[in-house]
Amino acid sequence: MMNGSRICRILLYFLFFRATLCQRSYFDPKINITEMFMMGDDVNNGFNMNDDQIVKFIKPLDRGPYFDTSATKNVTSLVGKTGHLNCRVRNLGNKTVSWIRHRDLHLLTVAESTYTSDQRFTSIYNKQTGDWSLQIKFPQLRDSGVYECQVSTTPPVGYTMIFSVVEPITSIPGGPELYIDLGSTVNLTCIVKHLPDPPLMVHWTHNNQEINYDSPRGGVSVITEKGDITTSYLLIQRAQISDSGRYSCMPSNANAKSVNVHILNGDHPAAVQGANSFVGLSLNALVFIMVFAHV
Repeated sequence: MMNGSRICRILLYFLFFRATLCQRSYFDPKINITEMFMMGDDVNNGFNMNDDQIVKFIKPLDRGPYFDTSATKNVTSLVGKTGHLNCRVRNLGNKTVSWIRHRDLHLLTVAESTYTSDQRFTSIYNKQTGDWSLQIKFPQLRDSGVYECQVSTTPPVGYTMIFSVVEPITSIPGGPELYIDLGSTVNLTCIVKHLPDPPLMVHWTHNNQEINYDSPRGGVSVITEKGDITTSYLLIQRAQISDSGRYSCMPSNANAKSVNVHILNGDHPAAVQGANSFVGLSLNALVFIMVFAHV
């Protein structure tokens, strides 16, 4: 009958045999499973490895520098607002990190030194997080594109990121021509996106004149909701023919946007367009007649 010591030795042999596959992939290849068995002070007394022998056995392979891919690969910045591309490198050792712009394969930085005449580009190292950030000051639309964080291994390894620069956009849905029935409510919506801060004011004009919300006409009001996307609503109740014209939305820190409003008295847009076409045709015919008569 096998005693407890022999049973334990058999189980250990089985476990270490199964561990061989793991050893080949992840541990120091200088030691094999046979050598490990011979490390004991006395094979008959089990496996009595000392601390140095254990450390030698479990020492993992050095995989070299690698990238922490949890950081986002897509970065968006506003025109003129400083942007940062963050590259987190693990186990860097004595290697260096460079930033390269793919558009022209231009070397921008090496370590914390800038290698371009464009001083808007700077490399910043954060010792606490291991981040190597490419800082881009006053970015412009032309700075959009692919940038690569590269480590000086042999061969070099890199991590690419996409940098997008956007500018504020002002829009009025439904424009540039809007047709409104006489007596109904005109609702003009102005949407402003991609602003670093909400506009202090959103002005509305009618035929280049600022709208007076306290005019005797009455029924004209504006509602503005500020945020990452600012929306301003111009409401004109009981639309009149005199309300026709060009309306402009003018945010204090973005481009203006305009729309032409046509108040229809029973006409349809197609009829209005047809009348305009007829006027154009009549003028052309009149010019032709005058030329023919002169000849």
